[in-house]
Amino acid sequence: MPGVGPRFDPQVKDNGYVWWYVDGLSDDGNYGFTVIAFIGSVFSPYYKWARRRNPADPRNYSCMHVVLYGKSDRRWAMTERKADALSRSEDTLVIGPSSMHWDGNKLTIDLDEVSVPLPQGVRGQITVHTDAVYDRASYLDNEKAQRWWPINPRARAEVKLNKPDLSWSGNAYFDSNDGDKPLEDSFVYWNWSRGTLNDGGAAILYDLELKDGGFRSLALRYRADGTVEDFTSPDPMITLPKTLWKVARHTRCDAGGEASIEERLVDTPFYSRSVLKTHLLGQPVRAMHESLDMRRFVSPAVQFLLPFKVPRRFV
Repeated sequence: MPGVGPRFDPQVKDNGYVWWYVDGLSDDGNYGFTVIAFIGSVFSPYYKWARRRNPADPRNYSCMHVVLYGKSDRRWAMTERKADALSRSEDTLVIGPSSMHWDGNKLTIDLDEVSVPLPQGVRGQITVHTDAVYDRASYLDNEKAQRWWPINPRARAEVKLNKPDLSWSGNAYFDSNDGDKPLEDSFVYWNWSRGTLNDGGAAILYDLELKDGGFRSLALRYRADGTVEDFTSPDPMITLPKTLWKVARHTRCDAGGEASIEERLVDTPFYSRSVLKTHLLGQPVRAMHESLDMRRFVSPAVQFLLPFKVPRRFV
C-alpha cells in the first residue's frame, strides 16, 4: 500500500498478476542480484497456455525468481509452483521453500532455490533496508489495468548466501507491479532504468510503447527526504547496441552526456538486463537497465524455449 508498505495478501484477478521486485549492485561493482516474487508469473509459458482455454488462477503460477550476477557463480533460478506451494499474509509471502517478510523497515528474503540449466543451490538471505516508503504509484497504461509502485528506489542490500558462498552490500531497488491482464495485452516494448545519485537519491526512467498505439514516458527523482518529483525526460532517445539476441535497447541521458553498456547481465530472446554508464541530472550515474519486447515474448519460438529456463513443479 503506497505510503504504508507492501502487503503480500492482495486479491489478484484471474489472468492477472502481482510481483515484488528487488535488485541490487555491490559497492565494489563486482556483484549483483535480482529477486522477483511472482503470483501469476508474467513470463510463464504455462500460465500463457492456460489462459488460452479459460480464465486462469494466478496462484497456480507462482515463483521466486532469482538471478545472481558476478565474475563467478552466476546463477538463474525460476522454478514455478502451484497454489498449494503458496501461502501469504499481510507481511509474509512464502513460495515453496523461499519467502519474503516485511517488518515495516526492512524486507528479508530467505532463498532456497535450484538453478538451471546446471542444478546448483541458491541459498541464503538478502536483507533490504529501507529508510522510507514512497507513496508515488503510477498507471502504466491508458486503461489503468497496469500499475507500478516503486516502494524504495534508494534502499541498501545486505547479501549473505551460503550457496554460493557470497557476502556483500550495496545499493538496492524495491518495487511492486500488479495488473488485471497479461503484460502482452497492454505493452509492445519498454525500457526501464534506475540509478543511484550522488546525494543518496535515485533517478528512474521508464519509456513504454503501448499496444493501443500510445507512448508513456516517466522520469522520476526520489530524494533522501522521502519526496518524489518529476524531472524533464532527456531527449532524444539514445540507441544502445542490440543484444546477442538482437533485442533493441534504448535509454535517455543528459544533453552532451553519453550512455554505454558497462556489463551484460541477462540476455534472452525477448528481455535484456544490463548495467549502464550514463549521465543524468548533471552527474555520472551507474544504472540498472532493462529492455522488454513483448512481441518477441509471444512468438511461438520463444514460447517453445521458455520451459527450459522456467521449470515447473507439479507436486
